[in-house]
Amino acid sequence: MALKTHRMSTITALLAGAMLCVPLAFSQAPSTTPSATAAAKAKRSKATAAKKTTAKKTARKATAARTVVQRPVKLTSKATRTIYPATESSSRTVKRRGVRATIAATRARTSTIAVKAATATRKGATSSVRAIKAVGRRTRRFVERFTASSFSDDVTVGDSTAGEDPVVRAAAIQALGNLNGTAMAIDPSNGRILAMVNQKLALSSGAEPCSTIKIAVTLAALDEGLITRDTPVNLGGHYSLTLTPALAHSVNPYFETLGRKMGFERVKHYANQFGLGELAGYNIPGEQLGVYPDTELPAAQGGVGRMCSFGESISMTPLQLGALVSAIANGGTLYYLQHPQTTAEIASFAPKVKRSLDIAPLIPEMRDGLEGAVNYGTARSLRTTFREFPVLGKTGTCSNNGTRLGWFASYADTPTGRIVTVVFLEGGRPTFGPKAAEVTGQMYRALWDNSYFAPKTPQVATSVRSVHANP
Repeated sequence: MALKTHRMSTITALLAGAMLCVPLAFSQAPSTTPSATAAAKAKRSKATAAKKTTAKKTARKATAARTVVQRPVKLTSKATRTIYPATESSSRTVKRRGVRATIAATRARTSTIAVKAATATRKGATSSVRAIKAVGRRTRRFVERFTASSFSDDVTVGDSTAGEDPVVRAAAIQALGNLNGTAMAIDPSNGRILAMVNQKLALSSGAEPCSTIKIAVTLAALDEGLITRDTPVNLGGHYSLTLTPALAHSVNPYFETLGRKMGFERVKHYANQFGLGELAGYNIPGEQLGVYPDTELPAAQGGVGRMCSFGESISMTPLQLGALVSAIANGGTLYYLQHPQTTAEIASFAPKVKRSLDIAPLIPEMRDGLEGAVNYGTARSLRTTFREFPVLGKTGTCSNNGTRLGWFASYADTPTGRIVTVVFLEGGRPTFGPKAAEVTGQMYRALWDNSYFAPKTPQVATSVRSVHANP
């Protein structure tokens, strides 16, 4: 029994010791838990920070990529130039950051844009060339400075007027006003000069004919059988043009092409036949000789093509142009122009034929072009003041050594016959072919308002019979 008691006490003691140890174990657990928790939190914080750092790096890379790809395209005038002027340095920066894929994509996109830009440039250049050919304009534009004056105090000083028609002369003076130029009227049925205002300029050594030379070139090409009114002339690529719009709008490439096809010798032959390079008048005091060169313009300056579109290296007088247009108006007779000086010379006036030109079949082919110039082309400014009857003509505009030249030659089917007019202006920027056409319209208006084209009585018709004869 005592043994059992001892054993029970021993067991009790052991159980008590165990109970005492349990609290001790539990008391030690709380002291180790905070440190483990802090370590875990620190580990998680480091992971979170690492993730944030990675996210920031990714964001920076994406931003850099967008900066490269979305940089505005700055195209230059030539497709072969750099299209992304700042992309290269940006790409290097991104490359150092390891975004090689972005660089590859940027280069691919740049190449694509370059190809598209080059294609667009080529297409644009082709369109520009075609547009230039259509209107005859030059590819390079520059500001030309003119030193000559377009105006004059008195253009009638020194003129001999005793043998002129006073109504025609008054109309020419009124139309010219204070412009520095000359205006003349011719009866194409006999070559008589009805009026010549500013005779000093009209009888001078002449000037570059500008686009009025196209009249002679047209007749030459028609006579050679090179063209008809409806023949399309290829001006390069798929662009072609016929005679009527080429004359009406004075398309330079068209006539350059004709000149090159005919060659200098043929062009010169026809020009001489039409009176260029020789005196146009018969015993007209003070008349000087124009010049048609014996050699072709150098190729570097445009050659025969340039001579046939602008008349470069050629010097033509207003009388020579008037004689040629008179031959067209009367059907082919090239008269010597005569300028009566007295009433006695008027009374004894007799036409003098220089030569007959076989151009009668050719005139209908070019008529629509000359009429179109006035109706809708380069000479349409004439119709701002005059529309009473048809006027056919050709303008010319060019410049030389700071002086601008403006030409307009025409003939009109009036109620009492045909009349030829030539207006030539010299000066600065206000001087050009359309201005000469405008002056011509004002001249016709003045004649119309003064009943010059009204039917005359038999008594008056006797004294001016040659003026109003209708060939």
